[in-house]
Amino acid sequence: MDTNARIAQLIATDISAQPRQVDAAVKLLDEGSTVPFIARYRKEATGGLDDSQLRTLADRLSYLRELEARRATILESVKSQDKLTDELARSIVNATTKSELEDIYLPYRPKRRTKATIAKENGLEPLADGILNDRSVDPEALAATFITENVPDVKTALNGARDIIAERLSEDATLLGRLRDFMRAEAWLTSSVVAGKEAEGAKFQDYFDKREKWADVPSHRALAMLRAANEGIVTLDIAPDPETGAPRAAGIVAQALNVGQGGKGDDWLRTMAGWTWRIKLSLTMMVDLMGEMRARAHEEAIQVFARNLKDLLLAAPAGAKSVLGLDPGIRTGVKAAVVDATGKVLATDTLYPFQPKNDVNGAIAAIHRHIAQHNVALIAIGNGTASRETERLVADAIKLLPKGIPAPTKVVVSEAGASVYSASELAAKEFPDLDVSLRGAVSIARRLQDPLAELVKIEPKAIGVGQYQHDVDQSRLTKALDAVVEDAVNAVGVDLNTASAPLLAHVSGLGPVLAEAVVAHRDSNGPFKDRKSLLKVARLGPKAFEQCAGFLRIRDGEEPLDASSVHPEAYGVARKIVAACGRDLRDVMKDPALLKRLNPADFADDTFGLPTVRDIFGELEKPGRDPRPSFKTAQFTDGVETINDLREGMVLEGTVTNVAAFGAFVDIGVHQDGLVHVSQLADRFVKDPHEVVKTGDVVKVRVTEVDVPRKRIGLSMRKDGGTSAKEARTERSAGPSHGTGRPQRHNGKSAPKPKQDNSQGALGAALLEAMKKR
Repeated sequence: MDTNARIAQLIATDISAQPRQVDAAVKLLDEGSTVPFIARYRKEATGGLDDSQLRTLADRLSYLRELEARRATILESVKSQDKLTDELARSIVNATTKSELEDIYLPYRPKRRTKATIAKENGLEPLADGILNDRSVDPEALAATFITENVPDVKTALNGARDIIAERLSEDATLLGRLRDFMRAEAWLTSSVVAGKEAEGAKFQDYFDKREKWADVPSHRALAMLRAANEGIVTLDIAPDPETGAPRAAGIVAQALNVGQGGKGDDWLRTMAGWTWRIKLSLTMMVDLMGEMRARAHEEAIQVFARNLKDLLLAAPAGAKSVLGLDPGIRTGVKAAVVDATGKVLATDTLYPFQPKNDVNGAIAAIHRHIAQHNVALIAIGNGTASRETERLVADAIKLLPKGIPAPTKVVVSEAGASVYSASELAAKEFPDLDVSLRGAVSIARRLQDPLAELVKIEPKAIGVGQYQHDVDQSRLTKALDAVVEDAVNAVGVDLNTASAPLLAHVSGLGPVLAEAVVAHRDSNGPFKDRKSLLKVARLGPKAFEQCAGFLRIRDGEEPLDASSVHPEAYGVARKIVAACGRDLRDVMKDPALLKRLNPADFADDTFGLPTVRDIFGELEKPGRDPRPSFKTAQFTDGVETINDLREGMVLEGTVTNVAAFGAFVDIGVHQDGLVHVSQLADRFVKDPHEVVKTGDVVKVRVTEVDVPRKRIGLSMRKDGGTSAKEARTERSAGPSHGTGRPQRHNGKSAPKPKQDNSQGALGAALLEAMKKR
C-alpha cells in the first residue's frame, strides 16, 4: 500500500467514511479549497462529508503527513548505519503513531555517552550476553573472568552488564508498548503538597493529598493539578500501586528477558528487571503518561471552548433595529451609544446616575432623549458591575416615557471581550474619535443586533467561554477556534454590502487582505450590484471567487439568486427548476409551494448531483434563511440583584454563559454566575453537559446553595428541585468548586485578569483564573 492510500485508509477509519471520500476531500484541500466550501458545494465529490468530519480529516492529514516524513527520515537514518533489516523496515513502515515510530527508532538514535556505553568500552558486553544466553551459569563466577584495570571487581562487572541490559530494555519498542498499555490501565495519579506551600497554595487544597486512577482523571482536574505543579505547590507522580502494580510491572520487564526458574542467571535477571523498572522504565512511563494526560486534557479543554464559542457565535440576533447600548460603570459613569439598524453610530453619551454624582433625573432625561430622537427599539445593557442597577434605571426610564413614544425592550447582554475590542487597533481604526470606554458601549449595542458580526472582531480567546484556556497549547487552541469562527460565519452567510472587513475576512477564500480589498472597492465604487462584480476587486481571482461567492449575500440586487446560498456555478440548475414551475424566479422564492410538484432527481446530472439539487430546492423554498434561532432573552427577577438577595429554593430565569466538563455556568443577574453541576442538569444521568445546554440558552434554575463569603452559587435544573446545598457540596467533593464569575470592573473598564481568589474554595478558586473571564 502506497503512502497516500495508507493515509486515506487511516483517516477513513477515524471519520467513519470510505477511502475514496477521503481521497476526494484531500485533493480538494490540496487545491486550496476551504472546509466550508467543500462541505457545502462539493457534496458529490466527498460523498457528503460534513464540516466536522472535514475538520478532523484536515487535522489527521497534517499529522499523518508529518508521520510519513518522519518515517522516511528514520528509514534513511537506519539505512545509513547499515542496520536496516527486512523485519525492522516492516516495523517502521507499519508504525501508526509518532510515539510508536520513535520507540522503534530508539536503539538507532544517535545518543550521548551513557553508563552502558562505558561498560561496552570496558569489554563487558560479552558478560551481559553470557548471562542472557546461559541461565545455568553463576553470574558472579562469570563476572570474575572480566576483571581488568578498568573493571576492578565482580560488583563493577555485574553493574556494567546490568547497565547494558537495562539500556537494551529501555529501547525495546515491544516492551515499551506493553508497559505503556499496562500503565494506562493500572496507573494512579498522585498529587502531594510541597512542604511549606500550604498557605501559599490554599486555592489548590483539594490536591494537597489526592490520588485517583490516571485513566479516570477528567480534563479540568488534570489541568488544575498541572497548574498547581507548575506553580510549585504540589508534586505529581504517575505510578502503579506500589503493593500490587509495581511487582506486575517488574514482571512484564522480566518477561521481556524470558526469565524463568532455570538457575542463578534467572535469579540475577529477575532482580535486575525489578531494578530496571524502578530506576529507569518507571520514570520513562511517568513522563510519557504525564504527556498523554496533558495532551488529552488540552484536547478536551479546546473542544469545550470550541463548542461554547460556536454556540455564542450562532446565538440569536435581535436583527436590524436601532439600539441604545449601555456599558455600566459607577464612578466614571454609564457609557452610552446609539446605533442605527445597520450598526452605524448615531450618538454617544455618559450618564452619571450613581455615586458620587447620583444624577438619576439627568440620566433618565438622557435615555428619553436618545429613545425619542433615534427611535430606539432595544436597549442593550452590559452585564458587568452595576448592571442590575443600570437595568433598574432603564426600567424606571421606560415607565416614565412620555405618551406617544414606543417603549423599547431592555436586554442584558454579555460584555465578554468588549473591553478587549475597545482597546484594539481595529476599534481605534473604526472609531478614531471615540473614547475607548464609549467604544465598549458601541460593541454592546451591536452584539445585540448581530452577535456573530460583532464577536468576530474580538480574538476568540478573549471572548471568555473556555476552560483553562491559558494552560493549553495556544497554537492548537487558536487553530481550533479560528476554524469555529470560519464555520459559523459561512454557515450564516454574510451581506456583501454591509459586512465589515473583520467579518469578511472569515468568509471562505477571502482572508484579511482580500477582505480589506473588498471593502475598499465597495467604498470607492458603491454597493455591489451582483456577485460577479467581485471579480473586479483587486487581487480577487477566479479561485477566490469560487470559494467565497456562495457565502456572500446581496439583498435586493439585480440577480435574486445572489440573496441565496445557491452558488453562481449552479445558477443554471436553479433557473431550470424555476422554469419547470412556469413562474418568475421571484414568484417562486415568495411561494415555495410551487416547488412541491417537482422531483429533484429530474434536475440532477453528472455535474450537479442530487445532494446539490436538493440544497437548491431548499434554498428556493427559504432563500437566504438564517440558521440561527429566533431572538429570546432571560427575564431577571425583580429585587434579586446581588448574591445577598439569593435564598435557597428560589426559582429564577437566567442565561447559560459557559459550559464546562463539570457543569454549566448561568447568569441570573447578580454579577456572579452560578453553577449547575453536571449532576443537577437533568433528572437523568448526564455524561456531557452539552447534551442538555449550550451557551446562550435561557433556562430556569432553582437556587440550592448560597455561599456569600466565597461567592459560590449552586443551582439546579432538576425537576425534583435539586439536592440540598449540603448534598451538592458532597457531590462536588470529587470535582471542581464553582467560584467563577465576572471580573470586577473599575472606572468603567475591565480590570486586569486577577490571580485566583484565595477566598474561593479549592478548585473553585483555581477556576477563577483558569477560565477566561467575561
